[in-house]
Amino acid sequence: MASKKSPKFTIPQIPQKIVVHCEKLDEKQLLFLSKSLHDKTKILFINGPAGSSKTYMAVYSALRLLSGNDDLDLLYVRTVIESADKGLGALPGDLEEKFNPYMAPLNDKLEEMLPKNTTDKQHLLSEGRISALPINFIRGASWRDKIIIADEAQNFTFKELTTLITRIGDGTKIFVCGDSMQSDINGKSGFSAMCKLFSDYKSKQKGIEYFEFTEEDIKRSKLLKFIISKLNTEKKV
Repeated sequence: MASKKSPKFTIPQIPQKIVVHCEKLDEKQLLFLSKSLHDKTKILFINGPAGSSKTYMAVYSALRLLSGNDDLDLLYVRTVIESADKGLGALPGDLEEKFNPYMAPLNDKLEEMLPKNTTDKQHLLSEGRISALPINFIRGASWRDKIIIADEAQNFTFKELTTLITRIGDGTKIFVCGDSMQSDINGKSGFSAMCKLFSDYKSKQKGIEYFEFTEEDIKRSKLLKFIISKLNTEKKV
């Protein structure tokens, strides 16, 4: 009987003080972990279609890192661009209340990975170790000992992405998650150009990595995999 081949990469082992649940990971996702958890990786650009586990793997990696280091905080960054032709208009409340609807993807992942019957999620939130900000509010920041997840980065301009990655300080790791198929800012997205700029050997040597999920990596449903395949075919015609 042929033995099962072991993967050609090593996943860093981090002591865990918090139980972080996740689905069974395939080899592509394990390869992602080998990069995302590695001390050398400082910025990781993650490109892939809807449902391919970009945000899921970024949040899981962040929680693993937070669990192993009490000095780390998680900051979730998104744009307030809406994915509709007509916006909802001004939302009521203070900044936290206005931005709360945009935190839904993060909250969904936290609910899944930090079950309700534990106090881990409440503890992380109450201690201020998990927070969120719109991209518009990060100028002038200097990030030390933080994990940054920039989600829906296809809706960031090149200038906004420049502002984002130039906030990096010691002990900080940035995950930039985007789907180059789904920009909502009418051709002004800087995500693909930024990924291309840093997808070279010199960047890799400095700890800036590029990781791509494809339609074959879609986990959400078989139907979505078919839809993305059709959309990609139409795009090439």
